[in-house]
This record gives sequence, C-alpha cells and structure tokens, in this order.
Amino acid sequence: MIELNLPGRGNLHLHHLVCDVNGTLAVDGVLRDGVAKRLLALRDRLEVHLLTADTHGRQETIDRQLGLQAHRIGPGSGYEKIPGGEAAQKAEFIHALGAETVVAIGQGANDAGMLKAAAIGICILSPEGTALEALLASDLLAPDLFTALDLIENPLRLIASLRK
Repeated sequence: MIELNLPGRGNLHLHHLVCDVNGTLAVDGVLRDGVAKRLLALRDRLEVHLLTADTHGRQETIDRQLGLQAHRIGPGSGYEKIPGGEAAQKAEFIHALGAETVVAIGQGANDAGMLKAAAIGICILSPEGTALEALLASDLLAPDLFTALDLIENPLRLIASLRK
C-alpha cells in the first residue's frame, strides 16, 4: 500500500496500479525495455493489473514476461455489455477494484474512463501518441512511462504535483 496525504484532497490509500498495455507498457505489441523490472519493484506495495484490448495479439507473451495475467476488454471480455465502449469497460474495472484505491496509467482514448475514475490518473506521452481524451481525464501528465512509475515509487513527487 502507498499512503498519501494530498493537501486539498485528503488521505489516499493506494492498493492497486492499473496500467494500459499497448501504447503505455508496450509499443507495437512489444514490451518496452525495463518495464518488467520497474513493475516488479512496485509489486511489494501495489497489486499490479494490466488492461488491454490486445490490439497486436501479443498479450500472452507480455503476460509471460511480466508474470501477470492481463484483463482483456472488448468483445468477449465479460465487460462488453457496458455502454460506452472500451473506455467505459476500463472505468468499470477501476470501480470494481475500488476506485479510491487505484492509481492508473494510460495514454489512449480508451484509457480516459479509467484515468478519470482512478484516485490518481496519470497520462503519459507515448511513442504511439497520446489522446486528448486521456489527457483531459487525468490528474497528471508525465513525459513518459518511466517518469510515471518514478512518481509512484516516490510518492512525495505526487504530493508536490497534486496538492491544492
């Protein structure tokens, strides 16, 4: 768990890190170098969850590399009956975990719902682009994935940026 006292927002008790996969942890369906090590370092304090539509069809390989099982969204995911498409499906996943306990990282238009729902939503600039919807739905913009993970690893940085 990571505990934050955010002036103007109160105490947060973060238990979950939810990450989009394609565009965030992976580029063109290939896990970015150094991601596995960085997520492993956070797993002693946060339960890590992956959300994906598996655009490139390579999620099984990424799951093996990270030692995690991604939650798939889209048709056949179990969330497909939620109106609003993929963004709504991701938001519903966050709510099911307990949104007030989640920090989420993403960059695509379908990440906007989860970024808005999470206690802290971090949008990243990605080599695959960053959707305006994701940026506007987030609490914070990070220049890249590794900076976003550093913010979580060093929570005083989150406090410095998010205090009101």
